[in-house]
Amino acid sequence: MVTQVKVGTVVFGGPCLALIAGPCAIESRDSCLRHAEKLAEIARRAQVPLVFKSSFDKANRTSHEAFRGVGLDRGLEILSLVKSRLGLPVLTDVHEVAQVAACAEIVDVLQIPALLSRQTDLVIAAAQSGAAVNLKKGQFLAPADMHAVVAKAESAGNRRLLVTERGFCFGYNNLVSDMRSLVVMRRFGYPVVFDATHSVQLPGAAGKHSLGQREFIAPLARAAAAVGIDALFIEVHEDPDRALSDGPNACPLDQLPALLSDLTKIDELVRRAC
Repeated sequence: MVTQVKVGTVVFGGPCLALIAGPCAIESRDSCLRHAEKLAEIARRAQVPLVFKSSFDKANRTSHEAFRGVGLDRGLEILSLVKSRLGLPVLTDVHEVAQVAACAEIVDVLQIPALLSRQTDLVIAAAQSGAAVNLKKGQFLAPADMHAVVAKAESAGNRRLLVTERGFCFGYNNLVSDMRSLVVMRRFGYPVVFDATHSVQLPGAAGKHSLGQREFIAPLARAAAAVGIDALFIEVHEDPDRALSDGPNACPLDQLPALLSDLTKIDELVRRAC
């Protein structure tokens, strides 16, 4: 039995697939609101509950010269606008304990980046905030190893947890998705999320930045839905080739409706079979 996690009007572990989607980084106020508006309409038409995702800071960049975001204060101001104008719950990354309190005042889901999944103080601080917490599995962790990360969050008294698969390091500059991970992590008792876009990332493959194979986003997402997931995590952009962060592994926004149509059909079949 999976514990349901309610975030605004979105229920993870509920009767249907949920969606976490948005641009990797907040590029500007107008860009963020424009993407959120388009995503809200796409999700409404697909009848898929949506949590909007974008990051005020991307601290885990290949190069110090890469775009990181608009900063904490400006980023939270923009995410607050998304909530108030569109009524969407929002998710963002936290990289340091010092960011948690301010984010928890605005943000519905605090996300622990995969590379920080073993940072005990950060995980516990996020859990203590009272917000829901999305625990992304480190690229270096076996799925069973995430049970210890979950236990850290539980030790803070938080049961509003999501666990996300986002690919595993395979040699240099490459990731693979082991669909068994979704089954293993579901045994922890919390909703399981598949990150279809970071799973196709090629970390650091271009030297000063990462590359990606976005042509595999849809096949992997469909495979994960067939295994059984509670939510899809997908970074989207209206023009991925011009995105300021993670463009090579972002899903073009105009391709999302067709993908959601496929996924909801697969999800319905899987739920019936179970």
